[in-house]
Amino acid sequence: MTHVNPAILTWARETAGLALPEAAQKVGLRDTRQGPGAERLAALEAGEGEVSRPTLLKMAQVYRRPLITFYLAKPPPKADRGEDFRTLPDDQRAGAAGAVDALVRDIRARQGVVRALLEDEDASPLGFVASRTLNAGVAGVARAVSEAISFSLAEFRAQRTTELAFNYLRRQVEAAGVFVLLIGNLGSHHSAIDVEAFRGFALADEIAPFIVINDQDAKSAWAFTLLHELAHIVLGQTGISGGSMEARMERFCNDVASALLLPAEELAGLDVRNADLAAVQQRITEFSNGRHISRALVAYRLRLSGALSEDRWRTVSGAFRDEYLRDRDERRQRERASEGGPNYYVVRRHKLGGALLQLVRRTLDEGTLTPTKAGKVLGVRPRNVEPLVAGGAG
Repeated sequence: MTHVNPAILTWARETAGLALPEAAQKVGLRDTRQGPGAERLAALEAGEGEVSRPTLLKMAQVYRRPLITFYLAKPPPKADRGEDFRTLPDDQRAGAAGAVDALVRDIRARQGVVRALLEDEDASPLGFVASRTLNAGVAGVARAVSEAISFSLAEFRAQRTTELAFNYLRRQVEAAGVFVLLIGNLGSHHSAIDVEAFRGFALADEIAPFIVINDQDAKSAWAFTLLHELAHIVLGQTGISGGSMEARMERFCNDVASALLLPAEELAGLDVRNADLAAVQQRITEFSNGRHISRALVAYRLRLSGALSEDRWRTVSGAFRDEYLRDRDERRQRERASEGGPNYYVVRRHKLGGALLQLVRRTLDEGTLTPTKAGKVLGVRPRNVEPLVAGGAG
């Protein structure tokens, strides 16, 4: 048996975003005649008995913590999320807190290594980071974002699919010096983070700014989220964004993204005032498809303009959300039923983005980054680093 501060056990589980039943199952504390595994784990966290060495090793793996962490005298300080731009009910905020903290902690650790690598190369500060304030207004910040990434709405819309349109935008953002990652869980689909709790994260560093997009969201929403988070970086704001569009700062950054993806004069041509709900949904769907933007964005803008009432907007938005969730679940079932599924390395490269892969490949070749550290930056085991970076930027 190993003596560990019980508070460490609770902290490690909660910051991994796991409830007692799920954590107990993952660490091997199964239900027995003596009681449910969750009760046994709760007892350990209450200081009733000592945790065995094998269980502690399993906890380190499941909670994604170095083993030495469990021998600390007390839990370390809470992860610094930066500003919290979300407007969530207390119960929803608390329920997602552990997973969000784990994600932010992981991203900050990766970014710290990346920044050190770039500093060793004498990288210059990026001029657009924290280059504007709210006094610049939506138009001023939108112009700064557009100029920073040489954004072309025409080229964005000329892409054949919504995913290719996002890839174009991502390349522009990464070429400007921002690392863009797609992360929606803590390593498996069992730890997926709800979009309402976390849609995006911006780390406004002048040397190595990071943007994380929750890829649990619809692909049609990724471009909007990317521009929204880039607006935070131009404003010099590090923090988390959620699914709500009601908070003042979120409204501002939403308006910036909207101005870039959907000019007001175009929206004026979408008439839904006297249409029934089925027609409203159809017209919004057709309007968004041709522009590679989400239906939720179009519906929200119609609400702000007064073309949709509060009740009609909520009904339409709810229908779009339900349809997306059904389609997503059906797609996942088809993928599980099909043989093989998508290639691990192809998927991983897409999630990491070309900028991060190119930096890791270059610094590995130069000998300034070890495979172990490269694995931490990429979120993979050291043995997977070489085949991952050898396959291209994705």
